Amino acid sequence: MPYDRNADLPDSVRDNLPEKAQTIYRNAFNNAWDEYSDPEDRRGDASREETAHRVAWSTVKKSYEKKGDRWVKKD
Repeated sequence: MPYDRNADLPDSVRDNLPEKAQTIYRNAFNNAWDEYSDPEDRRGDASREETAHRVAWSTVKKSYEKKGDRWVKKD
């Protein structure tokens, strides 16, 4: 279920993150999707999709932060 384009991302991502952050999210999700295909590589009972979303959000949070109701690039 990797994402080909930012427009394919879930609404919760597209409606909240700026375009560049969406690209970071999409790339991180797709990489994690491939990396965590084996259930033994995931924590607990997390699904492949859940793990990929967690990795993607974690990656975005390295460069972006939420200020008020908007995500902005960190200084």
